[in-house]
Amino acid sequence: MSKTKNLPEVAAVFFKLGLVAFGGPAAHVAMMQDEIVDKRNWMSTEHFLDLMGATNLIPGPNSTEMTMHCGYERAGWMGLFTAGACFIFPAVVITGIFAYLYVTYGSLPQVAPFIYGIKPAVLAVIAGAVLKLGKKALKTNELIFLGLLVLGAALYGLNEVVLLLAAGLLGALFFYSRYRWSNPSVFIFPIFFWQATSTIVAKLTTAKVFLSFLKVGAILYGSGYVLFAYLDAELVAKGLLSRPELVDAIAVGQLTPGPVLSTATFIGYQLNGISGAIAATIGIFLPSFLFVWLLNPLVAKMRSSKFLSYFLDCVNVAAVAVMAAVLIEMGRDVLLDWRAVVIAMISFGLVFGVKKFSSLWIVVLGAVLGWVFSFL
Repeated sequence: MSKTKNLPEVAAVFFKLGLVAFGGPAAHVAMMQDEIVDKRNWMSTEHFLDLMGATNLIPGPNSTEMTMHCGYERAGWMGLFTAGACFIFPAVVITGIFAYLYVTYGSLPQVAPFIYGIKPAVLAVIAGAVLKLGKKALKTNELIFLGLLVLGAALYGLNEVVLLLAAGLLGALFFYSRYRWSNPSVFIFPIFFWQATSTIVAKLTTAKVFLSFLKVGAILYGSGYVLFAYLDAELVAKGLLSRPELVDAIAVGQLTPGPVLSTATFIGYQLNGISGAIAATIGIFLPSFLFVWLLNPLVAKMRSSKFLSYFLDCVNVAAVAVMAAVLIEMGRDVLLDWRAVVIAMISFGLVFGVKKFSSLWIVVLGAVLGWVFSFL
């Protein structure tokens, strides 16, 4: 039976996630783990870990790419595009509205109290995912030791992508050295996609905006701070945008749900109105759709290779360790007064004390408590 019958379910799930997915990639992945693995059983925790580990090694917004993987697993290639588009859509619309208000009135809506409450609630959601995924990833004492090493290195400030690659390669070499090489397999990662996207450029009126953001989307690794550096070099250095405008755009991307790359919508609107917003949005997200489309079928094949299977195991452990490091760093930044501590305690109680309590409602509750506490 065709998987396309699952498209409405895929659209509904990821649109809902797109509305409340605050807190950055680690929080987004935690919510997906809760919704896709625990509640709906679309895939095993082990396969979810494999997809997460592989996704961390390619450019683009990792959490958005995970939605595409999940959509692919549930409804094929149409599910991939449906999941990604539905997850991105709420952030793009909200960011577009903010861009209009910013350009028209020179100010943004006051949403700080809601974000204040969401952040400590998200800590509990991430902690729940780290515990569940860690139980599956940490299979041996050697992997536990590797995870602790990556956690320490991440807290020290080493680059996350470098850590993932180093952990995968060194760990795979260590484990594989115990076995005789019997059936070597070759894995070639497809990365060239420029030809597939070249025909789209001609159809857009704001080709310059599109190409600028396509380039960023194709090579971007890391957080919103890394995005700031890329866009500063691509736009500010070329005189297309002022640095204060870029700072405001990054702030909007951090405040809205979904991927921080919705910043592109805000900047595109500043550069060339609605057509610029559309071109920038398509440009920055298009590489992710193509990367995942190429990568997803290869993840299962990696498991059939002994060496690459070890590589995935080690990358998965490293990915969970990086999530734990994000949790610790966020805790340092967020738990600064009694209000945040109270919201965090309530959220942790719900995550670890109440069975089947959705992470989505924890985020909503955090937002409400943040607004209530703003009057105290």
